[in-house]
Amino acid sequence: MNENATPVRRPVALNRARALPPWSLIAAGVLVGGLLGGGYGLARTPTYTATSYVVAVPTDRSEPASALGFAQAYGRVATQLAVLGDAQVWAGVPVRTLQQSVHAETSPDAPMVAVTATAARPDLAADMANAVSRALTRHAGDVQNATHVELQQFARATKPTAPSSASAEVTGLVGASAGGLLGGLLLLVRPRRARPEPGLAASVPGPAVAAEAHGQL
Repeated sequence: MNENATPVRRPVALNRARALPPWSLIAAGVLVGGLLGGGYGLARTPTYTATSYVVAVPTDRSEPASALGFAQAYGRVATQLAVLGDAQVWAGVPVRTLQQSVHAETSPDAPMVAVTATAARPDLAADMANAVSRALTRHAGDVQNATHVELQQFARATKPTAPSSASAEVTGLVGASAGGLLGGLLLLVRPRRARPEPGLAASVPGPAVAAEAHGQL
């Protein structure tokens, strides 16, 4: 029974697809994409970001250029186990969490290291950023006699007041844009309505002509 019904349903579905107005696919894509994107933004757990800053200061036996170079070096070791192993005690989270949630950035013009942490709670994000900065400063102090550069706390991370992740409105707009684009692509590959050939319509008699001819016979 299914084998006989399949050939009948396919032409009906194709005819319905051809009969839809061109803008319907784009409108449907915008609507579905906006709903999916907004739903994802509402269901996703918000994330918070906090940043702490430390600055490299040269001692009397060093030059400012060396402080800039050591700041670049400390930026690379900020997320290493030697630093995170101490930071986990003050942050209250495992080293694996710090490795996944904390990253450091440096500036080519200033001897400064920015330690940024991301977490599901605003207080935890600030605690992790400050803990890594504190551990990095302590690690730099242990080798200060050799480097002649001191690493000092420049600005502590404060508890963020708003999430850094995209809101449901933003994810909804992104989803609507993607859905509209997909609808436009489907519009390009949609089966078009077949147009009758010019000579074919003239050669086929209408109902009235066919009835008259049948009566004459």
